[in-house]
Amino acid sequence: MNQLHTPKASRNQETGRLSFMESVSPPRSGRLARGGLSWRYARRVIPSVSIFRSTGCTFSTVSALKKTALAVTSAALLSSFVVSPASAVVQDTSDDTPQPPAGMSQVGGEQLGRTGTQVNLGPGAPVLPKDLTGRSWMVSDAESGEVLASHNPHWRLPPASTLKMLFADTVMPSPELQPSTLEYTVKDEDLADLGEGSSLVGIKENLSYTVHDLWLGVFLRSGNDAVHVLASMYGGVPKTVRDMQAQAEELQALDTTVVSPDGYDSPDQVSSAYDLTLFARSGLQNADFREYCSTSTAEFPGAKEKGKKRESFGIQNTNRLLTGADGVTPYKGIAGVKNGYTTHAGNTFTGVAERDGRVLLVTVMNPSSKEAHAVYNEAASLLDWGFSASGKVTPVGELVPPKSAVTGDGTGKGAQADGSDGSKGKHGPAKTRQAAAAGGSGGVGVALGIVGGVLVLLAGAAFLVNRRWPLPDLVRRRPRR
Repeated sequence: MNQLHTPKASRNQETGRLSFMESVSPPRSGRLARGGLSWRYARRVIPSVSIFRSTGCTFSTVSALKKTALAVTSAALLSSFVVSPASAVVQDTSDDTPQPPAGMSQVGGEQLGRTGTQVNLGPGAPVLPKDLTGRSWMVSDAESGEVLASHNPHWRLPPASTLKMLFADTVMPSPELQPSTLEYTVKDEDLADLGEGSSLVGIKENLSYTVHDLWLGVFLRSGNDAVHVLASMYGGVPKTVRDMQAQAEELQALDTTVVSPDGYDSPDQVSSAYDLTLFARSGLQNADFREYCSTSTAEFPGAKEKGKKRESFGIQNTNRLLTGADGVTPYKGIAGVKNGYTTHAGNTFTGVAERDGRVLLVTVMNPSSKEAHAVYNEAASLLDWGFSASGKVTPVGELVPPKSAVTGDGTGKGAQADGSDGSKGKHGPAKTRQAAAAGGSGGVGVALGIVGGVLVLLAGAAFLVNRRWPLPDLVRRRPRR
């Protein structure tokens, strides 16, 4: 078999997870090494932007005096958020338009459980883009975890192929799939249960493919055939679905129910803009995940004709903000992640982009606009807004860390089954006010409650300033070879 674009064997053995997030993947044997593309791989696989390399923390050192000033400023902003109503933008809806449920999850913050658009604009903040039609969307700071604005982010909707981010985050680190040069000969039964009309990369029975080939098929062509072959190597589709569900729960993605590993429409299979953002953020801790999702074009092994050398054919990423295909303008600074489409789900998209030292995540689900490529246009406009609004808005919530990272020992409190975030007063200004009113007599009780709330928020703000939760550096990427 002609070996194609083979990376270093150690590349799939390194996750690059950072201090805020303990590994939620099975432990691996062997020495952990910083991954990198081989010379041959760099020539055969062409990224739309130079592939990023992982570094440590992107935050600069902050002096104690500056930390105190930042903490006081954050407390002032947050305290005003406590005593004033949230800013919500309500979009016009027609009677026949599906409506979000009244009681959505509050994981990440009370404001994220409200229906409609949620944003807390500060002085100088730009207004949100007009004509956003996604049933659900969210724009977040990938490093700090702050949710800058949202629209029904916990609405449980069909995810389509964006669910492949969870598949990759669950399966990619598995020892069964190491190294990336490992070859597997496809059996008939591996492709037996593909849904009608599935997106395919073109895998053939009785031919061999490397793990690397298969991941290119997943990320570039959104190939359900590649997903099913990898699932077979992992231990089968039922095991894969169980482990994906467990991974979603570990990430506190409690809106998600996994039925199929490829995102194909299935009864009861749902996720949310919030959960898809968590999947992307977790997956991006892995160097392999980052490289595959940012790859624009590559070569894929073709059929083997008797007596002839096996040929390859070109494949291109279906993420049009990455490639600029079909008339979509490539987004400056885009670095992945995944798009999807089914009749039931409509168009879905999660993307990550960097600009001026900030890294933002955006998810858009099922826009109703008849405009061609609306999901990409709305995602791009939300990213533009997010970069302009960073530092000028009070977050409406946060991206929660995995449950095992809350205390660092795997037993910390996480999101509760009822959808709360497991903390009293955190992201719950209404509850704080109610508790204050109940605990005091008249105005004195209210005043004491507000003062106590401000002190709690001050401590929380100091924690936010001191914590270091960045993604790997997406801006300082390796030069093209």
